[in-house]
Amino acid sequence: MKNFYLTTTLPYVNASPHIGFALEIIRADILARYHRLKGDEVFFNFGVDEHGRKIYEKALEAGMDPQAYCDEYATKFNKLKDVLNVSYDTFIRTTDSHHVMAATEFWRRSYGAGDIYKKRYQTKYCVGCELEKQDSDLIRGKCPEHPNRELELIDEENYFFRFSKYAPRLLELYENNPELIAPDWRQKEIRLFVERGLQDFSISRLKSKMPWGVPVPEDDEHVIYVWFDALVNYISVIGWPDDMERFNKWWPVVQVCGKDNLRQQGAMWQAMLMSAGLPPSKKIYVNGFIISAGQKMSKSIGNVIDPLVIVSEYGTDALRFFLAKEVTPFEDSDVTSERIKESYNAHLANGLGNLASRILTLSEKHLDKCPDIPESSDMQELFDYLENYEIKKATDYIWGRIESLDRYIQETEPFKIVKVDAEKGKEIIKKLVLELYTIARMLNPIMPATNIKLKELIKANEKPDQPLFLRK
Repeated sequence: MKNFYLTTTLPYVNASPHIGFALEIIRADILARYHRLKGDEVFFNFGVDEHGRKIYEKALEAGMDPQAYCDEYATKFNKLKDVLNVSYDTFIRTTDSHHVMAATEFWRRSYGAGDIYKKRYQTKYCVGCELEKQDSDLIRGKCPEHPNRELELIDEENYFFRFSKYAPRLLELYENNPELIAPDWRQKEIRLFVERGLQDFSISRLKSKMPWGVPVPEDDEHVIYVWFDALVNYISVIGWPDDMERFNKWWPVVQVCGKDNLRQQGAMWQAMLMSAGLPPSKKIYVNGFIISAGQKMSKSIGNVIDPLVIVSEYGTDALRFFLAKEVTPFEDSDVTSERIKESYNAHLANGLGNLASRILTLSEKHLDKCPDIPESSDMQELFDYLENYEIKKATDYIWGRIESLDRYIQETEPFKIVKVDAEKGKEIIKKLVLELYTIARMLNPIMPATNIKLKELIKANEKPDQPLFLRK
């Protein structure tokens, strides 16, 4: 048994969860379930980022106190545990008292290392990203991620983190850990970013302009910038700095994030860890974006897909299946309602669901009881894929087994053989049942509810009252 610590990024609580974040948390959950399945002890972190200008503005627009606003949205995000059937072990909020204490202590340690200083500066700032923007980051003067939002010009005195100081150590980190960031071309991308030269970044805001944040130690006029505060959650949630035994049990972490988080997770956070005298992350998986009909999802365009709507129409496991099988691990993937329906009917209703019904009907009719189930199945090939975050290949492998089993039924025609040679027919049916059970076991990380339901039906030697997946 190994200790395996896994985290997603923390979404802002300024809008309801979208399918892009559903992809991130479901992929992380597949990894967590896989590691539990192979016997590891897992700690899976999820939660919400509640500070910053974006949240403060939304609370004011709603006429609410920022904390009350965050309480309302945090509840919505925590419901994802049931709606998406994710198995996270904790739900951290960056307004939690322990996290606030940890973020404050992290600031003190970076300050003590000589990595925090104050200066006056001017910069362009995207509130949507909560990030400073250089001209090279912009397209026609706009943030490419939030083109409908005007950039703000910040002109004030802030505290800064000496990011530039850590360029040599970051390059050394990438050199000594060539597989730190996956895919490898994302590691090359962040290496080039660092090689071009790092600029120190602002890590505070004037409380008089934006009071919603963790207070800067020994300076009541400033609050800690949201990114510097939020990233600390990865260590505060496992006990840092007051429970180092627990921290050392779990650290370092495997992180799952979107490509828009590459700089923050792959460079900024790693430099911050160095500043605080802590080891780097273990692994960072960087997902591509979900687009729709060739365009980035946007409320203004009207092409946003709500994962909760998909769940209400098709079920939780159907959404998990689609995101596992039809969305590539690292490239952008096009997702439309039509594609979801097409995949559901082809692979679930007509595929797994139809196969299970055929086999369980044969078993119930011709076998007195379920065959003896082996204590384990050979799932090494599946494990090899999941170990390397090849979730699509893992799902394709399972569906290859499903298609092979379906072909075997067509070739052997046990429903005919059992009528003329009962014993031979029963042996074929037993073989079908045992292979279906192996497939059910393989579904554990990807479609956990189907995994349980299918195993229960097999052991009870019963056909389902209705198809596992109704055709849409």
